[in-house]
Amino acid sequence: MAQIYISIGSNIDRERHVRLGLDELHRRFGPLTVSRVFESEAVGFDGDDFYNLVVGVETGRNVEEVVAELKAIEAHAGRDPRSKGFSSRTLDLDLLSYDDLICEAPVDLPRPEILKNAFVLWPLSDIAPDHIHPLAGQTYRELWRGFDQNSQALEPIVFDWQAPERSS
Repeated sequence: MAQIYISIGSNIDRERHVRLGLDELHRRFGPLTVSRVFESEAVGFDGDDFYNLVVGVETGRNVEEVVAELKAIEAHAGRDPRSKGFSSRTLDLDLLSYDDLICEAPVDLPRPEILKNAFVLWPLSDIAPDHIHPLAGQTYRELWRGFDQNSQALEPIVFDWQAPERSS
């Protein structure tokens, strides 16, 4: 089983789409470790504020299968796969890491956003503080402590989510 971390973001009907993403991830992958939810400004474009969080889960699927599942969940949430990278979205699911795998295809792992965006690093450091970033050689806790925490507006919010019962 591989330990994976997935970032979740939405700035269109945020609460509904984050809940949908969590429900679908739980349904398809099983029990999730869920970070706090954060509200952040759009980064890289002018748009409504986002809700962001990170989840961890163990999976027996390979990287390609995980990415395909994430794309299917995004499509289920109404995301247009042809939309620009820096734009508003119903649901954005990104595979951040897959164990300690370092690769560029089918996706760049670990995702460069981990080291660049507070809305990825802070929630990741919440749920995997002692996990070591395979390229930086530091734990996510250490990386968050060394991050310029005033560089991006980010606030934890109250967001309650209860895992639905899994059907057999």
